Amino acid sequence: MDVLSLIFIIIIFLFSVVIHEVAHGAAANALGDPTAKMAGRLSLNPIKHLDPVGSILVPGVLLLMSYVSGMGIIFGWARPVPINPRNLKDQRYGEAKTAIAGPLANIAVAVFFGILLRLMPIGSSSDLAAFYMVFSLIVYVNLLLALFNLLPIPPLDGHHVLFTFLPPSATNFKLFLYRYGMFILLFLIFFGGLRLIFPIINFLFVLIAGTPMLM
Repeated sequence: MDVLSLIFIIIIFLFSVVIHEVAHGAAANALGDPTAKMAGRLSLNPIKHLDPVGSILVPGVLLLMSYVSGMGIIFGWARPVPINPRNLKDQRYGEAKTAIAGPLANIAVAVFFGILLRLMPIGSSSDLAAFYMVFSLIVYVNLLLALFNLLPIPPLDGHHVLFTFLPPSATNFKLFLYRYGMFILLFLIFFGGLRLIFPIINFLFVLIAGTPMLM
């Protein structure tokens, strides 16, 4: 992976995370909770969402490690959009709907740019090649964000969906995941466990864009 690709990945990652967080807030607002709207978080302005450590430092370091060692790991976070579950009209499934809105937004972005890739003529033009690379990165990064956040591990979005459908008798299991979820997540990230989702990402990339990811 060259330096130019790393720069584009960082930029794409930042804006994709912002879209992800805005989707959470917009879904909550549509379901009756205006907390994110009142906090000014239904904005695509990155400054309102980015966390200096999670959105810049951590992904930057990991991408640098990827450039040096070829590890290929990207991980980070934005400031969580404030949501008050008590305000949601749907008390049974509201949190799950709000949580899944972020990954669905990333999938929508991936599908949009994947369709553009399908429509893009393949030629020798350097301009077309540059657009093809950027659009490919947008599709890949958004698929990665979507699948990563759907993992049913706190604090990722997937745990809200999982917990919504677990029976009341699973209280101890929920407490276990809340207590050790971050440790499990870090273990998966730094010891290669997340590589299991890469084949799924590659499959979805081909399904959406019609061609394998070329770097």
